[in-house]
Amino acid sequence: MAGSVKIKTQDLSGVALDWAVAKAEGLDFEPYFARYRKCWEMHVVRCGYNPERKVYVFEPSADWGQGGRLIEKYRIGFGIYESSLLAVTGHNDFAGSEHGETHLIAACRAIVAARLGDDVDVPEVLA
Repeated sequence: MAGSVKIKTQDLSGVALDWAVAKAEGLDFEPYFARYRKCWEMHVVRCGYNPERKVYVFEPSADWGQGGRLIEKYRIGFGIYESSLLAVTGHNDFAGSEHGETHLIAACRAIVAARLGDDVDVPEVLA
């Protein structure tokens, strides 16, 4: 991938993690800068017409409405450790596990690990 950086799945966070989950899910999302409350923020979006919003922001590592569906879809179970959570996929098609600071982050990393492996080529703008 031109203009990309290899990042360990265990180190993915924020918009880079959301982008990797979109890629793992086969969704057509892309990095997008948006102005929000006087500052620019990077989001992962699917562009297209929507009467309420012109873009759909994909944030499964922070949004329970999105990440929770993935937890159900992949039957993710959790283990609790002193400083992190361990997420393990329970889906028959693939297996993955990763740690994270929250349930959603751990689950998203487990999905990425299962689908894309231990290292992911992420667009440079997200690194």
